[in-house]
Amino acid sequence: MTLQQLQYIVAVADTGQFSKAARRCHVTQPTLTMMVRKLEDELGVILFERRVQPARPTIEGGALVDQARVVLREAVQIKDLVKELRSGAIGTYRIGIIPTLAPYLLPRFLTRFAHEHPETTLAIDERRTGRILSGLRKGTLDIGILAGPVEAKDLEVITLFNEPFLAYLPAGHALLRVKRIMAKNLRNEPLWVLSEGHCLRDQVLAVCQQPSAAGHVNIQYSTGSIETLKRMVANGGGITLVPELAVREDEGNVRRFSGSEPMRAIVLVMRRPFVRRKVLDALTQAIKQAVPEQFLEHVDRTVPTTA
Repeated sequence: MTLQQLQYIVAVADTGQFSKAARRCHVTQPTLTMMVRKLEDELGVILFERRVQPARPTIEGGALVDQARVVLREAVQIKDLVKELRSGAIGTYRIGIIPTLAPYLLPRFLTRFAHEHPETTLAIDERRTGRILSGLRKGTLDIGILAGPVEAKDLEVITLFNEPFLAYLPAGHALLRVKRIMAKNLRNEPLWVLSEGHCLRDQVLAVCQQPSAAGHVNIQYSTGSIETLKRMVANGGGITLVPELAVREDEGNVRRFSGSEPMRAIVLVMRRPFVRRKVLDALTQAIKQAVPEQFLEHVDRTVPTTA
């Protein structure tokens, strides 16, 4: 069994065709087919159903393809570790970040990071939490930036900061007369929230315990944009909760919560083991320096060196 054979079976599983897999691996189809059959003979199992199109893994083949992905990913990590030991945090890192964080966090640190690490390339993709975690496990992403908690034995989590939620209120709302509010003040308020699949939706509903149509029983509305929610509040009534980074300094129609503020933990997530520790150190430091200092309270300021 060779790494090359593992690459071939992963390519067949991904493309569904031996011919496409051969092109992706830059070999002829007879060569790829022969090497896959040799692996099947060695293992004593049939890896693919060849009578159907697209070709799909058998039950045993599916399990072996999944393990092949793990082996190939770990082999790449060895090469990446050697590069990092020799040259530092250089190369390309594929990062997934949730849409409710990206437009507010990225502008705070990306320019400075690019200047300070000119040999490091960050390929950034906005995705919902589920797709980020899937990408990490499949090896299509190296790092995720999302809202915790994330509890999975195969993933390593580093907490970056805690971001408070603020109540976003329409002009003239009675709660704008006070400096701080309590969660119970919002439980009878019409509420706008994000669409299904956004972790921020669940976090907001945990605070306010209200549905998502802002009191309009004849409206069903889904959005993935915090800015859209803010405009709905400004122009159509209702309220919403927004993370603090999404609020501009000149927006006076927000109120903090009294007592223990509701907040979300922003975390880095990587598949274990993640050996390229220098880039984690650099990324963590850049992000922490870019957010308000109070966000870092009760957060470990060091990057763990072990999983």
